[in-house]
Amino acid sequence: MLKHIEHIGIAVKNLSSANELYEKLLGVAHYKIEEVASENVVTAFFKTGEAKVELLEATSPESAIAKFIEKRGEGIHHIAFEVEDIRAEMQRLENEGFTLLNKEPKRGADNKLVCFIHPKSANGVLVELCQEI
Repeated sequence: MLKHIEHIGIAVKNLSSANELYEKLLGVAHYKIEEVASENVVTAFFKTGEAKVELLEATSPESAIAKFIEKRGEGIHHIAFEVEDIRAEMQRLENEGFTLLNKEPKRGADNKLVCFIHPKSANGVLVELCQEI
């Protein structure tokens, strides 16, 4: 079961300037900057109430974020939901007909195991499942 929105991921061209903008917008500083080498991104996280905002900057032109920005420009990239048991939730969603982008959860940013659902099976929205490690 999807517990709640864990974070909203926003693709940005320049993390430094986006951090400044979101600090002004949200009224709080980011609490973490983290590189996720496996995804070729560097991320910054902001806590806003129960949810978080994750800014993502590509570290390689081959990354999914770089390709997203090239195709669509900066903006909302994904919505992430927290789950208690990511493997059980992956199985449930696959049984419901959703297409998963990975067969096994992988290590993501902010101490999470993650899995993505293909946007074509979720009305054009990239959905991330995440479980605290």
